[in-house]
Amino acid sequence: MMEVKKMALSEEAVKLHGEGMNCAQCVLTASGRYTGLDPETAKKIAGGFGAGVRSGEICGAISGAVMALGLLEEDKAKIAGAARQCVDAFRAQYGCVRCLDLKRAGISCDELIAHGAQHVENYRLKKEED
Repeated sequence: MMEVKKMALSEEAVKLHGEGMNCAQCVLTASGRYTGLDPETAKKIAGGFGAGVRSGEICGAISGAVMALGLLEEDKAKIAGAARQCVDAFRAQYGCVRCLDLKRAGISCDELIAHGAQHVENYRLKKEED
């Protein structure tokens, strides 16, 4: 029997972008495999968070990742720490977290989506180890 390999979360999230979802929707929807959030609800929740909450501010991929991380934790302090770590990881990698600045720097949405989804996946894997 041939083994079917599951697509990496980052690949799945980028694929969703190609299907027309915004950055936040891509990360939150793909993360459903870990959070249990169904795709339709994820798309609705994250619908207004694309393009920096439709204002060019914080990157939608970050917003989607932070929403997913919040669903992986129950403790308020852990959620805050996970969110801070996520934002810090984006800032360390790209120098900023603002959508308009990331676009001006020529960083593609697909790269940001992949980074956000990978952050969620890494967090989930680390959580399983603990």
